Amino acid sequence: MQLNDSTLFRQQAFIDGDWRDARGGDVIPVSNPANGKPLGNVPKMGAEETRDAINAANRALPAWRALTAKERANILRRWFNLMMEHQDDLARLMTLEQGKPLAEAKGEISYAASFIEWFAEEGKRIYGDTIPGHQAINGCW
Repeated sequence: MQLNDSTLFRQQAFIDGDWRDARGGDVIPVSNPANGKPLGNVPKMGAEETRDAINAANRALPAWRALTAKERANILRRWFNLMMEHQDDLARLMTLEQGKPLAEAKGEISYAASFIEWFAEEGKRIYGDTIPGHQAINGCW
C-alpha cells in the first residue's frame, strides 16, 4: 500500500494515549473487496478495552471542560487541518478498504472534515447563560 504518510496506517486501537492490541490478541482481518487481498488487521477489542476507553474519556473530561471555547476551537481546527492535509491518503485507505471510487472517498473525507470545522467555529458562539472569555480565569471573584 503506497501512502504519502505511512504512519496513518495503524493496526492497533488508540486508548488512553497509547496504541494497543486487543488483550487476547484477537484480530479482524481487513481485505480489499476488489481483489480479496489482505490489507491488514483490526484488533478485536472486547468489553475490557471498551471500559478502558470509557474510563479514559471520563478522566479526560475535566481537562477538556477547563479549556476556553477558543482553545477547544483551536484543537478542533487542528483536527480539521490534519484531515485535509492527509485527505489523499485517507481517501486511498477508504478506497482500498471499502472499494468505493477514489473521488467519492476524497469527497467523503472533505465532507466529514467540514463538520469538524463547523463545530470548531460554532463552539465559539455557544454562550449559554455566561458569555465565555478567550482566557481562563482562576478565582478572580
